[in-house]
Amino acid sequence: MAWGQCELFPVANEAEIQRTKFLLGKYKSMRLLMDDYENNTQDMQMIAIDGEVARRIDSDELHADKAANAVILIEKQRWVYEKYQLYTGIIIRAVGLIQDEDSLGAIKHRYIKGHSFKETVLFYRCGMSDSTIRRKISEGTNSIANTLKLIGFFEQDNAEF
Repeated sequence: MAWGQCELFPVANEAEIQRTKFLLGKYKSMRLLMDDYENNTQDMQMIAIDGEVARRIDSDELHADKAANAVILIEKQRWVYEKYQLYTGIIIRAVGLIQDEDSLGAIKHRYIKGHSFKETVLFYRCGMSDSTIRRKISEGTNSIANTLKLIGFFEQDNAEF
């Protein structure tokens, strides 16, 4: 791990915070794609086998092997699904560890439920100002990034790419 020798609670750097923001921004989309995959795996496999997508997996090949390309396409879909399972699962664990209730609520409304910042501000309009909501979202994001760093997510994520 890349922590200091006596660092019990590591703090995420700016790049790790940006990666966390990116993953939070994609959370709802990842969940929707995972749900679609779970509900329509059979149909997706049939489309891959019967459809033109498998035929044109490599645009340079003039005579593509449709069956082999369909297998590659199915495996790629499964790999993406498994990656999304990892990312969404780890995000939910980290969100669950946010200690400040206002930050937790703001993060859940903004990213987990997938609302825009404007919708989040309107939802909390009676209790908090725009700047307070922005600060609570930032505090929640930093908490998630610190948790991800603590459990070693960024080291594994960087090693894969």
